[in-house]
Amino acid sequence: MSKRLRICILAPVNTSLYNDLLLQAVEPVIPPDVTVSVRNLTAGHDCIQSRIDLLHNGYPVVEAAIQIENDGYDGIWLSDFDMCGVEAAREAINIPIIGGFPTSAFTALALSERFSIITILPSTPAMQRGHVPTYGLNDSFASIHSIDVKVAELHDLDVVVERTLEAAIKAVQQDGAQSILLGCTGFVGVAAQVTARLQAALGFYVPVIDPNQAGFSFLVSLVRMGIRPSRACYSKYGA
Repeated sequence: MSKRLRICILAPVNTSLYNDLLLQAVEPVIPPDVTVSVRNLTAGHDCIQSRIDLLHNGYPVVEAAIQIENDGYDGIWLSDFDMCGVEAAREAINIPIIGGFPTSAFTALALSERFSIITILPSTPAMQRGHVPTYGLNDSFASIHSIDVKVAELHDLDVVVERTLEAAIKAVQQDGAQSILLGCTGFVGVAAQVTARLQAALGFYVPVIDPNQAGFSFLVSLVRMGIRPSRACYSKYGA
């Protein structure tokens, strides 16, 4: 009998407010042989909307990741588009941990050649544009648009879907985007609705990538293959 895989979703915030939503987001892509649980931080801010939030919550992510590995989990989906603490945690643990941007971007590039990001606040595009050159994706990046909605307000699906749809239409028609990344893991229940309405508006299909589903699915693939971050890139801390 094959071993069940244990995956931990780590919400890099000091609140359990979003736990049920994160489980809801990945439920359609959880394989039958995978057990999933959600954990939060015991320190840091209750949301990530700025560079200060990323900095403040980064080391608590490392501490949480160490504990998750010690508790026997096989991999960690860090539910944050901006990958709070992911790079540092890779120096401390020997199981794979991944965040939102690269998994979303490379999912999009498996289906198209140019992507746009739809993000939350007007202040976040400046921060998220930096991910593009980090991963060598300048030629594939079309644009980034904000819907001007705070993390705490993403539960208002009518508003979020409408604004995301407007931004996605602009990204495709004006910026040349061929796929859309949702630039916050709080966009739960948004991708499917926007995909359908975008196709109706444009007359053709454009993929809208849910970062939770893309990231979680990719992580499960890494765990099944038995691979993890390279020690040629992430030297073991303290070794």
